[in-house]
Amino acid sequence: MHEVPQVAAVIHPTAVVHGRAVVGEGCEIGPYCVIGPEVVLGPGNRLHSHIVIDGDTVLGRDNEIFPFATIGLKTQDLKWQGGTTRTVIGDRNTIREGVTIHSATGDGEYTRIGSGNHILAYSHIAHNVVLGDQIIISSAGLAGHVIVEDRAVIGGHSLIHQFCRIGSMSIVGGCSKVVQDVPPFMLVDGNPAAVRALNRVGLERNGITDEVSSALKSAFRVLFRDNLSISNALTHIEHELPPLPELRQLVQFIRASDRGISK
Repeated sequence: MHEVPQVAAVIHPTAVVHGRAVVGEGCEIGPYCVIGPEVVLGPGNRLHSHIVIDGDTVLGRDNEIFPFATIGLKTQDLKWQGGTTRTVIGDRNTIREGVTIHSATGDGEYTRIGSGNHILAYSHIAHNVVLGDQIIISSAGLAGHVIVEDRAVIGGHSLIHQFCRIGSMSIVGGCSKVVQDVPPFMLVDGNPAAVRALNRVGLERNGITDEVSSALKSAFRVLFRDNLSISNALTHIEHELPPLPELRQLVQFIRASDRGISK
């Protein structure tokens, strides 16, 4: 059995990498990057140039980060009183130009980003945000404590209010102001954002079957077109529509909402 040779990291001579930082094999750190003492870079990360990564920050493997992004810096939250806060990022994310990802506010807390996400230019990810996997964020702003579930899409220049949740496979239209939770599988748009339709294109792209799409379309009508209270609409979905996992996910998401849903 042959050992796989390790590939040394390539660090540009103008980069400043603290002696305590951990840089994994195969990393590329480009010109004028600054890497702080508590940073851990897993293997295969590519930092193009002029990138700052600081704080107690961990990146997985094979992330690509473009110029002028800043990751893991101190929260902008005025409630910050010191302590150890973390930023944890998974694998294979694309973080484009000028993106800001801030560390958490409270001692022992974290900002967490999953894997396979595309965070496009000038997006802001604030303290204590939690992102799932395979999300697209297009030049948008996420305030503190926002949660974005897997495979959601947030359109350009949208703003998400603190503590809001964006459900799986939902889409937020460009320039929207989101002040309440966005249910899974739905399309929201406007200022303030409201549910406009089922996210049919997103469902197709994610391989959702015709049976599930049809059931979700019925659930959309019950929730947003039949003039029922939320409680009565959820009861109708549970008792009158097929017992599909996606419908249970939709019902559970809405029932767990603290801020209410965009309607």
